[in-house]
Formats: sequence, C-alpha cells, structure tokens
Amino acid sequence: MSDFCSTPWPEEPTPDNQIKCTDCGLYEQGSRMIWGEGNPEAPIMIILDNPGAREDRDGNPFVCGTRQTLQEALYVTFILKRKPVRKYDKEDARRICMRHLYRQLQAKQPDLIFCLGNVSVQSFFQDTEVDVKSLRGKVHEVKGYPTAVAYHPLAVRRRPNLRSLFIEDWKLLADQYYKNNKE
Repeated sequence: MSDFCSTPWPEEPTPDNQIKCTDCGLYEQGSRMIWGEGNPEAPIMIILDNPGAREDRDGNPFVCGTRQTLQEALYVTFILKRKPVRKYDKEDARRICMRHLYRQLQAKQPDLIFCLGNVSVQSFFQDTEVDVKSLRGKVHEVKGYPTAVAYHPLAVRRRPNLRSLFIEDWKLLADQYYKNNKE
C-alpha cells in the first residue's frame, strides 16, 4: 500500500456506550457501526446519509483519493451509523440515529456543517419537505450551526449536469469558512 492511499486519521471508534446500540434495528442487518472519519479537530463537519458498502465491508481504515483529501481538512459522519443492506423503517431509523449525531455535534463543536444529499438535509433540518435543490446556494442557521447543503457526490457522478452546482456549493462553504475566521 502506498503512503498516498493510507488514511491520515483512523476511523473514529464508536463510543463504548453506543457500539451495541440496537434502537434503530439496523444491527440486525449485520453491518458494523461506523461513527466517523477524518480530522477529529476539523472545523467543518460533513454529514452524509450512511456509510458506504466498502467502509462497512472492509472494516479497515484504508481510504484513497477523494476521501483521503477530504479527511485532511474535514470530519465526515453519517446520519445512520450502519450501512442498511435490506429494507428497514427509514423514517424511524433516521429519527433514532439523529441522537448519535447530536452527541457528535456537542463533542466536536464544528464551525460549519455541510449536508450532502437529501437524506442528510431532511434529517438534519428535521423537515421532510426540504431538499437540496431549494436550499443550496445559501448558508442556513440550523441548531446553532452555519449549515450549507449540496447534492450527494453519487448524485453528481450519476448526473454530471450537477457538477457545476456542486462546485459552487463547495466555494460557498469555503467562503463562509474564511468569513467566519476573519471575524
């Protein structure tokens, strides 16, 4: 394994009092709990819907390319801490799992939050009627945190016409970060 494709920070361990959480039911699907990854002191927290299949399957801290670059400056976490592998009660699981995210926010106190994708937006904003399309391009105050939103990276991959909007939203996040640090 080359140095470029190793992680600068190991995956953040799930807190001992949460690792055996059975509240949302996803533990029955056999996926492991993934708390977060990246720079634990990062001023920006990215919220995604759930861990990917590779993170769940591999069970090791190996990352490469884009994720490694993100980890240098950001902390990445998830609404669902386990990868769903079959049908589940989405609304109930997301509502239950938000408790974990609130604990992370209290512990980490990020300067900015960046929600990627409709699932993370609707869960974090606690409003199933909102979506990325209507919220992107602005910074919102949510639960006391400046929060920007963007399309999920997989949506951008599947629909290249979203790429320019995705880039605009990253620029908005960077501008907000610099603005916050000048004050």
